[in-house]
Amino acid sequence: MAEIQVAIEGEDAIAATEDLLAIPGISGNYAVSEAEEKETVVATVASIVGIVGGAIAIAEQIRKWYQEYEAKQSGKRIEKVLIVGRNGRRLLLKNATLEEIKEILEG
Repeated sequence: MAEIQVAIEGEDAIAATEDLLAIPGISGNYAVSEAEEKETVVATVASIVGIVGGAIAIAEQIRKWYQEYEAKQSGKRIEKVLIVGRNGRRLLLKNATLEEIKEILEG
């Protein structure tokens, strides 16, 4: 499987990335970059190198993970999540459907 990149921006990008990579069936790693503006914006880029199980099951877990952060129920904040598939196709998770996430994962 080729790598899938996930870029996460926001105050709690590191924690969100660690939670994403902790989803059963996903394996990978990440790097952190910081941009200086009015306030520090933290961004991470995770490389998902392995997906075990069906793409639809993983897509459901990714969508659930994102919705939890979007609702800020965890008290953590992220601003934007972008998935870049093997074929270079990009998808913002903000309004993504389960089918769109699955298509990116399958490449």
